[in-house]
Amino acid sequence: MAEKHGALSINSDNIFPIIKKWLYSDHDIFYRELISNGCDAITKLKKLDMMGEYELPEGYKPRVDVIVDPDAKTIRFIDNGVGMTADEVEEYINQIAFSGATDFIAKYKDKTNDDQIIGHFGLGFYSAFMVADEVHIDTLSWQKDAKPVHWECDGGTEYDMQDGTRTEVGTCITLFLNEDCLQFCNEYKATEVIKKYCSFMPVEIYVSRANTPETQTILASEKLDSDHVIEEVKKE
Repeated sequence: MAEKHGALSINSDNIFPIIKKWLYSDHDIFYRELISNGCDAITKLKKLDMMGEYELPEGYKPRVDVIVDPDAKTIRFIDNGVGMTADEVEEYINQIAFSGATDFIAKYKDKTNDDQIIGHFGLGFYSAFMVADEVHIDTLSWQKDAKPVHWECDGGTEYDMQDGTRTEVGTCITLFLNEDCLQFCNEYKATEVIKKYCSFMPVEIYVSRANTPETQTILASEKLDSDHVIEEVKKE
């Protein structure tokens, strides 16, 4: 795929101020939207496997990883779902289905709790720009001979898209947080918000901090000789 620079197809001069100012009363809702998208992508891949159109790798374990990095001021949302081709990125990301922006503003700008708006307008991915100055997508489609795609946008109406480097089927979305939202790249805050919004989701969600080993809470009876114990929790 040739490197491409273009403008997002929207019927508004700039959708992002609208998203940031009026879309949600709680900015932490972006966790729900991006994790939900990852779960949907995994559900689609499993359906393709059931229909015989795709064969899941041996030992496949559906999961969404949320990796926070306070040093880099980033959050990554990684799923092992269907991924996207360049054409699908064009359709689902670059061409924002958003008509009647003026009517939208008039209808919703004075509402205080309209967290259903994203679902109405198909803008789930763009909730990332509530907290991020820049967002990157790295994705590889399940389709045979698909090429990985890298996409990035700095919150304006222009984007850059080119061949990526991802080697596994699925998608990684990286948020470069703005200075007012750095609390969201704390692993304890991430865990708290995910428990609040995502406990009902059908895919296991793992939260970790970049450059640290993944941890898991187990019973003492399940401990293996090869396990490294970070902390023992004892009931009084």
